[in-house]
Amino acid sequence: MKTRAFLTLVLLLAACAPSLRDDATSRRMIAETTLPPMKLFAPITPQPQPIANRDLVADFLDLSFEMESGKQLPVLTRFEGPISLRVTGAPPATLARDLRLLLDRLQREAGIAITVTQNPDAQITIEAVSRRTLQKVLPQAACFVVPNVSSLSEFRSLRRSPKTDWALLTTRTRVTVVVPNDASPQEVRDCLHEEVAQALGPLNDLYRLPNSVFNDDNVHTILTDFDMLILRATYAPELTSGMGREDVAAKLPAIFARINPNSAAPARAQSARTPIPFTQAIQTALGPGTGLANRQTAADRAVQIATQAGWNDTRRGLAHYTRGRILQVTDPRAAPGEFRLADRFYAISNQTRLHRAFVASQLASYALAAGEPARARALVTPYIPLAKTAQNAALLATLQLLRAEALRAEGRVPQADALRLDSLGWARYGFGADWAVQGKLREIATLRAQTPPS
Repeated sequence: MKTRAFLTLVLLLAACAPSLRDDATSRRMIAETTLPPMKLFAPITPQPQPIANRDLVADFLDLSFEMESGKQLPVLTRFEGPISLRVTGAPPATLARDLRLLLDRLQREAGIAITVTQNPDAQITIEAVSRRTLQKVLPQAACFVVPNVSSLSEFRSLRRSPKTDWALLTTRTRVTVVVPNDASPQEVRDCLHEEVAQALGPLNDLYRLPNSVFNDDNVHTILTDFDMLILRATYAPELTSGMGREDVAAKLPAIFARINPNSAAPARAQSARTPIPFTQAIQTALGPGTGLANRQTAADRAVQIATQAGWNDTRRGLAHYTRGRILQVTDPRAAPGEFRLADRFYAISNQTRLHRAFVASQLASYALAAGEPARARALVTPYIPLAKTAQNAALLATLQLLRAEALRAEGRVPQADALRLDSLGWARYGFGADWAVQGKLREIATLRAQTPPS
């Protein structure tokens, strides 16, 4: 099986640790808030970024011939011929629209012939179940994809069978994606993007990738231009299921020259492989079911590994960001320093601006708590359009609410109220249930320092 780690919104949940204010006025303001209708993103207009074809070849091979565990996959596998997809279970109301938009992109951008059907013999089944049901099967998964079954019940009966081992496949004929039906609309959509993409193509995740959902940092929540190129190459006519790594490697330069002809980007410096202990450290630090002391140890270990390896890419930024998140609880005064280090490493590349948006939300919360609303506003404002372009409603709402709170602290109440109202529609998509939206409002409202800056 292939799972999406239970880290979907971990970069935003409890993002605002330095809580200084919880007065009656704030509680009354939040309690009296009437939530507006949910906002939805428009269809994406592709805006491809330059990607060096040499990098695409290396990334394709590592994504397609390895698992996250480090296990090697002997051959390339994919679906052969047109692909049909059906939805079963009890899908939430937003799933149909988000799935339609995803399939439209896969058809247009990746050139994959994939259509929806009611036929029980569909190649891909998306089954929507409660999180409780899903996590009875895989406790640490937000969603997952498994081969050679057409339902969750069938997977239960074959869970330890060779049939559900990706490494034993020679071609793909049936795959089931299991998603939650009681998570936020954004989390369900994010699961659709990652798990359907992995049902179709790569099974690996690489922490070194700055612009991909095939990265367990979960910064990118919808398929990127990079992901579409990888999927388009997977279904190129020159390739077929059963080809070995060397044969695929020989075909890829011509494939990417054809599908990515205008690449003017310089090739990146060759990245060292990510050791399994780093992956395990990040997952332990940010995943569920781990005590705080073990989280702290794991975060420290991730930073140690990244530092000793001399990384200057997204992995070094993620390590410091992760330690900052843990320090928010164990040593709040030390946390901003880790976030600033994360930002320093993310700033090395122009492909990690979205990563920096998450860091900005953390640093802005500390600025608000310190009575520096102008600084908080300056930190988050540049990233609001980027969050919208990335279609990350949870991040967008968080940045808008932080900016609104800064404006309120500066006495610019009408502007603050208008921005806050705009954020709530996105918050309903990003965080889901009314109580979750109210909780995010309360979390950010408690940040503003009791005494205005002089």
